[in-house]
Amino acid sequence: MPPTYSLIVPIFNEEETINVLYARVRAVMDSLGEPVELILVNDGSRDQSLKLMRELQRQDSSVCYLSLARNFGHQIAVTAGLNFARGQAVIVLDADLQDPPELIPELIAQWRQGYQVVYAQRTKRKQESWFKKLTAYLFYRLLQRLADVTIPADTGDFCLMDRQVVDLLNRMPEQNRYIRGLRSWVGFTQTAVLFERDARYAGEVKYTFRKSLRLAINSLISFSKVPLRLSTYLGLFTAALALGMVVLVLYWRLHQPHSPLTGLAAIVIAILFLGSVQLVCIGILGEYIGRIYEEVKGRPLYTLAEVAGFEPTVTKK
Repeated sequence: MPPTYSLIVPIFNEEETINVLYARVRAVMDSLGEPVELILVNDGSRDQSLKLMRELQRQDSSVCYLSLARNFGHQIAVTAGLNFARGQAVIVLDADLQDPPELIPELIAQWRQGYQVVYAQRTKRKQESWFKKLTAYLFYRLLQRLADVTIPADTGDFCLMDRQVVDLLNRMPEQNRYIRGLRSWVGFTQTAVLFERDARYAGEVKYTFRKSLRLAINSLISFSKVPLRLSTYLGLFTAALALGMVVLVLYWRLHQPHSPLTGLAAIVIAILFLGSVQLVCIGILGEYIGRIYEEVKGRPLYTLAEVAGFEPTVTKK
């Protein structure tokens, strides 16, 4: 019987959490009373994660897994799971147990009420540093102001999506993917389920500051043209400032020839300021051009090394 629900869990070096994750997810699956498939996506793990996934699949036929040929990143791992999911409702959650599987019935209840996207919204982050909390708070508010679509604040990839939404996401070809932005872009009826985010069960944090910053830049570039407009405004501002400096320098030269403001220091400051503005604008343009370069190459989003638990007719989209 085709599954009613598909649970997608991207995994990268999570050997310490997989068995506990499976036990908690299995308990939730049993309580639903409908066919469920659990899709584990190995994103190039270097530990024993893939071995544990193979064992779970041999023990439980409702467990499926994909093993990517290398580490393609969290968003691509989620995308791979979406490509293979067969359920009428698809739930995405992280493997570190910060997204509690016990919240899944609440997501499903909202889906049964007619909502096609149900996202889990964090009200509290347990055992996270003040710096992490502050930067996350500022990022989500900044993204809401700059993005072309309304992306709910304090939400991650933990969500439920209707089959219609998943089919639309699977038809989107873009390389640089930000799932929580894409699910907002497609529209449809959406609602939130509030929860307190738990601390990581075990292991090291996978989203380091560097990866989080990269994801933040990717989200801004993917859903906003404001940075491009900012470079235009900076150009206009510096042009006006330069025109004012021309007038002042001529005035000082003609009426105050011995003023220190007409010396080398003023020239160096002006050159450094204009140079820094130019570099910032070139950097912004480079980000957008880099996105264009990635898209026109037309490479597949990922490559698969191993697939198990799916019907033979299922192929990668």
